[in-house]
Amino acid sequence: MYLIVAFLVTALFAIFLIPFFNPKGKGIVVILSVILQGVICGCIVFKALQGNTSEYMLAGSYSVPDISIRIDALSAWFILIINFTVIMGAIYGSQYMFAYRDQPSQLTLHWVSYILMHTSLIGICVLQNSLAFLISWEIMALSTFLLVIFEHGKREVLKAGINYLIQAHISILFLMLGFMWVAIRINTFDFKGITQFTSTLPVEISLVLFFCFFIGFAIKAGFVPFHTWLPHAHPASPAHVSGVMSGVIIKIGIYGILRMVLLVRSDYISIGYAILILSVLSGLYGVMLAIIQHNLKKLLAYHSIENIGIIGIGIGMGCIGLGSGNQLLIVLGFAGALLHTLNHSLFKSLLFFASGNIYQLLHTVDIEKFGGLVKKLPYTAFVFLIASLAICGLPPFNGFISEFLLYNGLFFGLRETDTSSLTILIFSVFGLALIGGLALFCFTKAFGTVFLGIPRQHQPVLQKEKIDVKMFPLFIIIIPILLIGLFPQYVIQLLKEPVKLFSKYPGSYLSYMEFPYTGILSSVSQLCLGFLVLVFIILLVRKKVMSHYLVQKKPTWNCAYATPNSKLQYTAGSFVRSYRKLAEPLLFVHKTKTDIYGIFPVKGGDHATRPDDKIEIWLIKFPVKQLKYMFNRFTFLQNGNPQLYILYGVSFIILLISIPPVFEVLKYWIKFLNNL
Repeated sequence: MYLIVAFLVTALFAIFLIPFFNPKGKGIVVILSVILQGVICGCIVFKALQGNTSEYMLAGSYSVPDISIRIDALSAWFILIINFTVIMGAIYGSQYMFAYRDQPSQLTLHWVSYILMHTSLIGICVLQNSLAFLISWEIMALSTFLLVIFEHGKREVLKAGINYLIQAHISILFLMLGFMWVAIRINTFDFKGITQFTSTLPVEISLVLFFCFFIGFAIKAGFVPFHTWLPHAHPASPAHVSGVMSGVIIKIGIYGILRMVLLVRSDYISIGYAILILSVLSGLYGVMLAIIQHNLKKLLAYHSIENIGIIGIGIGMGCIGLGSGNQLLIVLGFAGALLHTLNHSLFKSLLFFASGNIYQLLHTVDIEKFGGLVKKLPYTAFVFLIASLAICGLPPFNGFISEFLLYNGLFFGLRETDTSSLTILIFSVFGLALIGGLALFCFTKAFGTVFLGIPRQHQPVLQKEKIDVKMFPLFIIIIPILLIGLFPQYVIQLLKEPVKLFSKYPGSYLSYMEFPYTGILSSVSQLCLGFLVLVFIILLVRKKVMSHYLVQKKPTWNCAYATPNSKLQYTAGSFVRSYRKLAEPLLFVHKTKTDIYGIFPVKGGDHATRPDDKIEIWLIKFPVKQLKYMFNRFTFLQNGNPQLYILYGVSFIILLISIPPVFEVLKYWIKFLNNL
């Protein structure tokens, strides 16, 4: 721990000391810093994943008790995810931020915040003291805020950052309430006190405590309806920050929920069904809103909400298994949730990094302005396609494995559950299937509109994309995406110890971790990969054979249009129009259009849609609007007249002086009435 702090201080000093005119040097320092932190943690992490929990004590003082640092298998799993994603983000970001080399002071603050964010995330995973945990959580919130508002000159960026900061502190408020409640009753800040406290509480009270913690962590994770900060913060951030936010920062909320499941003793069945229902609704709502987005990064942000819902389905199933003593449900639920946490951090960070390449080419993330980018960004198109297939849960990629575990758990639950719970599980199976289908529809739109067809607006004339340092982390991320899909048995072995923490019967759970169908999963993925390779070989042979023939290019019939152009192809809006019409009662879409006049119209026919979040309107925009209206009723007090301002002050002083005598009179009359 002290070694990590020493490296942290050294890295921060190095960033400040490197001259302003050397942005690449700052990037290299950041990369080395996060790699060194990852290597130091890595030794302890792999030890913990083998079942060897490490525990240390930081010496306190008279006023501050000793701080416990405990690295168990759950902490190790999340540290592993954090380190990999943050390192890839640093490598990509060092090249991405070179475009802002004319803003040296902002770059310095940005990279300092990035290192502090990484360290605080590790601290959250290992600290077992509520005071230290909250301090680390606050450092994470503030450093992330500074990362989000890098381009603070833009009004929408600053607005998104402030929105994030406010909701981050609402999250901290709920966590403080829970920790203070425990500390007051047990007189300890150690996490073990939570278990000790809830073991003596009635079930109803322990449920209140659990959901107090759950709301605090759910705001950070982005569960519906606590998600409203997320679709604004992701598009406002630089691409590598968006990738890290979606890959690990929202996952720290998942870590907190899982940690509380381990610590709080309560009615796990009620907790499980509550989380399961909320997660299915989060997944459905997230993907439904993602489909109608025109902003590429906002589309990806709503898919983060969708995938948090999928992870939550696993947590809900695992909690139901805990309550019912069903070992297979525990294993499938928590293993699926933990594996999907890793999988989502891989393919979602890859998607955000790819979107950064697109943004730096065209300086926009409006999908309606793209088209034909596969010709200019062939490698970006390739990695975006791989990540899109993975996020849709298709073999041979990693998303298929974790979603298969969750499906298996739900189907197993259908066989084992009673009649009263059958409806919820059927609803969950249907919801998970619908989430997968809608995700496939959404990424078909996204990839097709962005990369295929012809450009929808003028694009700069650039050379074909080359493989450089910025592409290196994108190709590195593809490796675990493929390996997990092709050889799931090895990563499932790593999950043995994290899942074992949740089992009430450690001796019997091991047999359930030896999934009989991991071999089947591996075979399915390998067959799919073989099919893709076969298709690739056929295309190569076809290209080789056709090279000997004269190929003539002629225009196809174009519906009598003499000059085909980009307006004849699908837009992002028209592609999903049928879906939008069906889902319109559940969504909120602003539409603007102008009519066409005349036989040969010169102008008109414009049609635009702007999607909005109905929950955000109800829970945030409408209350804020009413609050503004109420305060505006008192604007007459601010009239610029100094005499009236003096009168306000004198009136306030008179009011303060008169309050004590009034209380004395009231006390006298109360006493008098009591004597009667």
